[in-house]
Amino acid sequence: MAFSSTLFSPHVRFTTNQHQHSNPNPKIHRLNNRRALTVTALGADTFDGTTLAVIGGSSVAAIAAAISLADPEKRRQLQAEEVGGGDKEVVREYFTNDGFQRWKKIYGDTDDVNKVQLDIRIGHAKTVENVMQMLTDEGSLRGVTVCDAGCGTGLLSIPLAKEGAIVSASDISASMVSEAQSKAKEALQGKDDVHIPKFEVSDLESLNGKYDTVVCLDVLIHYPQSKADGMIAHLASLAENRLILSFAPKTFYYDLLKRIGELFPGPSKATRAYLHSEADIERALQKVGWKIRKRGLTTTQFYFSRIVEAVRA
Repeated sequence: MAFSSTLFSPHVRFTTNQHQHSNPNPKIHRLNNRRALTVTALGADTFDGTTLAVIGGSSVAAIAAAISLADPEKRRQLQAEEVGGGDKEVVREYFTNDGFQRWKKIYGDTDDVNKVQLDIRIGHAKTVENVMQMLTDEGSLRGVTVCDAGCGTGLLSIPLAKEGAIVSASDISASMVSEAQSKAKEALQGKDDVHIPKFEVSDLESLNGKYDTVVCLDVLIHYPQSKADGMIAHLASLAENRLILSFAPKTFYYDLLKRIGELFPGPSKATRAYLHSEADIERALQKVGWKIRKRGLTTTQFYFSRIVEAVRA
């Protein structure tokens, strides 16, 4: 599941004074707090609601003042009460129902996407490309067992299977799993020496078994650091040799963007978002006897993801 949904409201677009590109160079488009920032609430022609507002200006201080008037925590509490639980239940509900339709479109190949959605699609595809490069750098994946934890619509599982890996994939959303199964069958059925991934509906806590490699992309954003530590330990216990994680990096500017997005929840409520510092992720890995061997970063204008590959220390 992609994490950008939780950082940016489905009704908010962030634009800078830089030209936008369909495939931006991360070095050119690295976000920083020196740029002018405009926040635009998009109308029905781009997402699914009426036009809300336009907040113009280049002053981060002015935006921060507006944020102080919002009460996103109250909205989160009401959201959790509606589905009868905490973060996990909210995530399951969102990505099984309203959120699934939005992300199915973003993850797909339809042209019916706006610039923000296209940018997120490009960013996520780049993350998958970077992870595949990390994995294949060590040699062939043929016969290698891989757990794709939080598989979404199968955008990593399918290329893993094409490379000969034996993939076990799971997602908390039954809708996502169904879509992943359909895509995998279409892409892989009838191909020689290719194992169609085994998909199941499961949260991360319920995963078991042993795998050569465990990959968890864009899921830790749904866990506060206190719970992320335990989840990283659990995922590491499933991996024999490699663990690859991606997460939204915790910086002042990214945290500000997240809080701006919370000002405009819209009718399709997004899930709670948690940013993580690389130091905290590294500490959690070290705690269970793992160390970071490779690091990567994917950034576009609306998508940012830190990637780490860990091995046993």
